[in-house]
Amino acid sequence: MENLISLVNKIQRACTALGDHGEASALPTLWDSLPAIAVVGGQSSGKSSVLESIVGKDFLPRGSGIVTRRPLVLQLHKSDEGSREYAEFLHLQRKRFTDFSAVRKEIQDETDRETGQTKQISSVPIHLSIYSPNVVNLTLVDLPGLTKVAVEGQPDTIVQDIENMVRSYIEKPNCIILAISPANQDLATSDAIKISREVDPAGERTIGVLTKIDLMDKGTDAVDILEGKSYRLKFPWIGVVNRSQADINKNVDMIAARRREREYFASTPEYKHLAQRMGSEHLAKVLSKHLETVIKSRIPGIQSLINKTVAELETELSRLGKPIAADAGGKLYTIMEICRLFDQNYREHLDGVRSGGDKVYNVFDNQLPAALQRLQFDKQLSMENIRKLITEADGYQPHLIAPEQGYRRLIESTLVTIRGPAEASVDAIHSILKDLVHKAMNETPELKQYPALRTEVGNAAMESLERMREQSKKATLQLVDMECCYLTVDFFRKLPQEVDKGGNPSQSIFDRYNEAYLRRIGTTVLSYVNAVCAGLRHSIPKSIVYCQVREARRSLLDFYYTELGKLEQNRLSGLLNEDPAIMERRSALAKRLELYRSAQAEIDTVAWAK
Repeated sequence: MENLISLVNKIQRACTALGDHGEASALPTLWDSLPAIAVVGGQSSGKSSVLESIVGKDFLPRGSGIVTRRPLVLQLHKSDEGSREYAEFLHLQRKRFTDFSAVRKEIQDETDRETGQTKQISSVPIHLSIYSPNVVNLTLVDLPGLTKVAVEGQPDTIVQDIENMVRSYIEKPNCIILAISPANQDLATSDAIKISREVDPAGERTIGVLTKIDLMDKGTDAVDILEGKSYRLKFPWIGVVNRSQADINKNVDMIAARRREREYFASTPEYKHLAQRMGSEHLAKVLSKHLETVIKSRIPGIQSLINKTVAELETELSRLGKPIAADAGGKLYTIMEICRLFDQNYREHLDGVRSGGDKVYNVFDNQLPAALQRLQFDKQLSMENIRKLITEADGYQPHLIAPEQGYRRLIESTLVTIRGPAEASVDAIHSILKDLVHKAMNETPELKQYPALRTEVGNAAMESLERMREQSKKATLQLVDMECCYLTVDFFRKLPQEVDKGGNPSQSIFDRYNEAYLRRIGTTVLSYVNAVCAGLRHSIPKSIVYCQVREARRSLLDFYYTELGKLEQNRLSGLLNEDPAIMERRSALAKRLELYRSAQAEIDTVAWAK
């Protein structure tokens, strides 16, 4: 089974490469959920020496003042015995450093690239991995040393800036605090202990390291601190003896330095009884073991976060849509599939699955009847108009029995007014169908993904609806015109019978132009027009539905599909020109999803192995 720390190191490197370490987000990320060790201490507390002792290499910049000006995420990987030691920076992938003095120079150069050659600090971390058979698997974050005053070249806020940066790391509940304090200073003034106590008052996440024990004044020792009597932590204090500046100047190697450290604790009477749990080698083993224990305890929480994040990423990727196919056939298929989704959404509006289709029925059930009722047939059938049309229709010789031509002119002039409501109904349905196109487009995420295709599909749908409107208008107005050009004979065959029953055949022809006679004609025409109007009230909707609604539902984009097949690949590519921001977002999400799925599988393997 892969070492837990190595697994976490791998996930952390992947998170960092993808920028998934939550620095600008309030939401917990995978990076935040993974335990790590933050190295905290004041300037000149011996932080760098402790880290170099753990690694067994000289690789950190040295000097006076603030040397560490950016967080250094240091990942140690134990390699096979006899393998070569090397280091890699995340910002210089595939470049291996075997000369650790070059590692030191690259840390300095990379710091200067971010902060300039000043004494400014930056919260942007440097990521360094070291592979060696002489290290334990471990992840450490070396933070800038805490300071009490700003020196020349530093802003006045430097003290607070460093403290805020350190606090941003050690406040996380998954962070193990490695508090470095020099033994030759009063522990009560230790910057590391002060800030760690603020975020971890019970000392449950803090491991205390006491440096410079060999530099204490004669007659004094650190036994009370190392035995936990002066300041108790959950974990025993560990003392280390670092190389002196003279040793560093003489290039005393780490193997010799570790041997001298062991000899110091073993031979010094005050510390002889503590020698087994003192020294840099013991510190590295304790940190590695404790980190692995913490990781094991956090596995359920890590699993939960990973599973939740995978689901969220899959949902977001689904919303953004699939990436574009490379070949013409794939592009055409993608366009057709998107059009099909839009078409389906549009049909669902008409079928009542989605809202909006009910407005069509409202036109037929309310608007059309109301418009027909507003037609002022009584003006068309006023006494003056009836007399005028009847006499004009008779010409130079009056009618003999019934004014048939007069009837026809009265009926035609009245029925023709129905064209207005009929045409208005066609336009009202057209407006509704257009609105549903906009709704369906907004409800098709894939069209938002491709603005050019969205525009073209919208134009094609509108052109199709316009053709349907013209066809519907033509058919609907023909219904009215048919009623005007051919009257229902059966209705009028009753008229002579009524004359025979109630009329006086001997009455003079000129007497028939009196008001009662004309009123009777008006009543008859109105009765006929109302009957026709009642019929058209039902046939107009049928015509509109057949020519517009039905056609829009089944063939809205048929003409566009025909045209699509004629397009060349570059034109198809133009339709699928995606917003670069969406493409970049999808690519980043896909990489992140791949990372989380990989982490999910590996963490699950570890969990089952437990």
